[in-house]
Amino acid sequence: MKVACIQMDVLHCKKQENLEKALYMAFKAVERGAELVVLPEVFSTGFCYENLDYASESFPSPVLENLACFSEANDCIILGSIIQKDSGEDIGEESGRDGGKNSFTERVNYFSGEEKEVPESKSSALCYNSALCYNSALYYNLGFCFESGNLAGTYRKTHPFKKENSYFSKGSSIEPIALKKQNLKIGFEICYEIRFPEVARKLALSGSDLLVTTAAFPNPRSEHWKILAKARAIENQIPHVACNRTGSAPDCSYFGNSMIIDAWGEVKADAGDKECVIVCDLDLSGKDEIRKAIPVFEDRRTELY
Repeated sequence: MKVACIQMDVLHCKKQENLEKALYMAFKAVERGAELVVLPEVFSTGFCYENLDYASESFPSPVLENLACFSEANDCIILGSIIQKDSGEDIGEESGRDGGKNSFTERVNYFSGEEKEVPESKSSALCYNSALCYNSALYYNLGFCFESGNLAGTYRKTHPFKKENSYFSKGSSIEPIALKKQNLKIGFEICYEIRFPEVARKLALSGSDLLVTTAAFPNPRSEHWKILAKARAIENQIPHVACNRTGSAPDCSYFGNSMIIDAWGEVKADAGDKECVIVCDLDLSGKDEIRKAIPVFEDRRTELY
């Protein structure tokens, strides 16, 4: 499968400009044959904490609808993350572009298998930080995956990093995203979670064929990023598409180094530090032979850990 990373400078709080840039770069990727395209973390706005109402997307989401259309038109898979505002309201069903029910709108209240329950007192049960209760809504760092226009799945970041904890609620489910057309399971994690081997291992044990990390991993931790990205591939014996942003934000800068890594841990493509698109043909079947050669999963001592 040909996979691509979109390494872009995310303009702070500039949603339309970022969306247009992302779609342009994604089109360049599919022109080069990419079947799976990964965008950086919160690619549409960056961490626009000062204006969460503007930065966040509620369903139906214009940003995600644009990505759904792109995925359908180009018959591709596209992943990334956005800031999601969840007011706890159902949106009902809408007609799809073909006149039938749109699988995108059918799935908007379904988040990676999580049951959506709104407690009697949202403020006391969920809004432990006042920033999370702005306008009686909850905010999440929401990962998404579209396959040929259909919403294959979503993932709410389960391990927010430092300042994120003051603004985002935590997801409560870590499961692969199953693609129907490709018959493929994608293990999806977001940025800081690359530091938690348990996340990638749970995804691998749940049958993931490919690990994808969407990130905004900043300077000066480029060596950490490179080592961790390769380690997650090596220890789980699956390819890893690690997509980081580049450029700068008001409080930090980013080094890029998006990488496409095979199941042996060999870096097949590295984006360096500039805005660019990298594309590589990954062998997704190779993990089976690697696991026969080095039977890590068979040799695990689960009674000890």
